[in-house]
Amino acid sequence: MKTIIFSSLFIAVAAFGQSSEPAKAVTANANFAPVGDIHAHVCGIHFYSGDMNRQILAEHYCAHLSDEVLQCILYDSNKPGARMIGVEYIVSAKIFESLPAEEKKLWHSHNYEVKSGVLTAPTMADADEKGLMKVLIGTYGKTWQTWQIDKNDKLPLGIPQLMMAFTKDGQAKVNLLAQRDQLYGASSEKKTARADIADFKVDPGADGWQKASPVQLELKTASAKK
Repeated sequence: MKTIIFSSLFIAVAAFGQSSEPAKAVTANANFAPVGDIHAHVCGIHFYSGDMNRQILAEHYCAHLSDEVLQCILYDSNKPGARMIGVEYIVSAKIFESLPAEEKKLWHSHNYEVKSGVLTAPTMADADEKGLMKVLIGTYGKTWQTWQIDKNDKLPLGIPQLMMAFTKDGQAKVNLLAQRDQLYGASSEKKTARADIADFKVDPGADGWQKASPVQLELKTASAKK
């Protein structure tokens, strides 16, 4: 049976390399267990560390790795055929506090995202979404963008880019907020509904872009190293 499945897989891969047609499922009984672990859909807005003018809407599909760690696949839409554009790791305050100072600079807080109503869980009932937000408000995220969709690249070109999240009003672009609101309802209404969620005291080591030179990966050429 394994021989038949692997043979079918190689045929499908070979066809994919020679045809513009989308690849089809190899077998109806395929088991994609890691993907099946995904249980939450969250939408937020990120910006490139060091350049707040570059902002993107990111659809997060998340799974629990443990009670204190989430791992999320990021897409550019919630529709079939969406492009996978990055990943985000989310950890509890307890874990974040144990990290070295240099590592903390790579992470962003979620307090403002929750309180502002910008972060939303669109497939959840209001009560369940609020419960999730009560948990997320005290967490920290580390996000790497692998596909710079704001450049209209047709492929995931270049090196991964570190992303950050907003910490106060006036940082998110109005048109992007309007796009998010059109998709999932007014963020202002969510902000009102979450007013009774207590603010979380953010670790001063997070959101490092606010306090010093922003951290970002850069491609070093051979000539630049000399």
